[in-house]
Amino acid sequence: MSSPGSSFVQIKHEDLLFYENCGGGSFGSVYRALWISQNKEVAVKKLLKIDKEAEILSVLSHKNIIQFYGAVLESPNYGIVTEYANGGSLYEFLSSEQSEQIDMKQIMTWAIQIAKGMHYLHAEAPIKVIHRDLKSRNVVMTTDRVLKICDFGASKFLSHTTHMTVVGTFPWMAPEVIQSLPVSETCDTYSYGVVLWEMLTREVPFKGFEGLQVAWLVVEKQERLTIPTSCPASFAELMKKCWQADPKERPHFKQVQQTLETMANDSRLPDQCNSFLHHKDQWRCEIESTLERLRKLERELYSKEKELEERERRLKLWEERLMQRSNMSPSPTSLLMDSNISPVSTSIYYTLLCLLIIGENGQLQTEVYRKATHTDQYLMFDSNHPLQHKLGVIRTLRHRPKEVPTSAEGKTKEEQHV
Repeated sequence: MSSPGSSFVQIKHEDLLFYENCGGGSFGSVYRALWISQNKEVAVKKLLKIDKEAEILSVLSHKNIIQFYGAVLESPNYGIVTEYANGGSLYEFLSSEQSEQIDMKQIMTWAIQIAKGMHYLHAEAPIKVIHRDLKSRNVVMTTDRVLKICDFGASKFLSHTTHMTVVGTFPWMAPEVIQSLPVSETCDTYSYGVVLWEMLTREVPFKGFEGLQVAWLVVEKQERLTIPTSCPASFAELMKKCWQADPKERPHFKQVQQTLETMANDSRLPDQCNSFLHHKDQWRCEIESTLERLRKLERELYSKEKELEERERRLKLWEERLMQRSNMSPSPTSLLMDSNISPVSTSIYYTLLCLLIIGENGQLQTEVYRKATHTDQYLMFDSNHPLQHKLGVIRTLRHRPKEVPTSAEGKTKEEQHV
């Protein structure tokens, strides 16, 4: 890539008159400003340094991509100067009362505009660009309601690398981006499906959930946003295709455009869509119901984590007691005499084995990992190995027989102790 400033206009910091802060982009805050010498209202994104975003913007030119004017290269006042879209972001519009009057024609127009802008980035720009942070906050609106994609701070030239670090905002992020796996252009298709869902429902995706909670739900539980049952089938089908777990199964934006244009010619769709949009009170409960189910799932996970933490704490206490009794590695059979030790379930047993393999410092113990198999049948060490006594403790916990009930209620001493 060429050196900063070699391919775009350099704007003096003193040539800008700053007004209010109008939002935060990736890696910087955005201000409305006046470009004095040009007498032009602009948006200025203040940065700690000029990086790839200016280089990316400098080669882009499309009516649905924010127009780049130049950059400020004077330390410490680095910044990117673009056109100012005074209609605000799509997110702000969808959160306002104005959105209550939105109809199918407007949604279709905007959906096509975003798809055209993204198709340009992927297939028509001088260099292919993956946006990686497409969301309603990064789509802005002009006075005449034309949408423009902005904020390329998280973007990558596709020709440079396809391995990405975690950037972006979790509710809009594709599973492979969340996991920092190699990505293709269709990670943006996933995000597009979320933006389309926002326009149709005028709801916040995964409302009330923290980023890491969303990441766990999307990646581990394969959860997706709820599509109300009364949503027109063609829109529902398009969103489902965008959210496929396998990136190769998602459509490219040329296909998205073609699908939308076919839908626009469906004479039945306007009535179906407008009926859906204007009866939000009838289907919003479906979204709320899903959110409550996910909250319950998250609470159960938290409870299980606490249980495992408590088991681990007790195991460490037992080990400390045993080591105090003898300087030698304790025999697993000696643990049978300790009434504080209870048998554990198969799931807890293998969790403890995992803790043994990972180690206290969180690093994988290669020697242990090599010895471990799908069961612990061959996981053995010499008697003086520092891990052998821990393995003995874990095995004893798994295989310890229950004691004979000693009370009228039929509870064992161990159960009474717990």
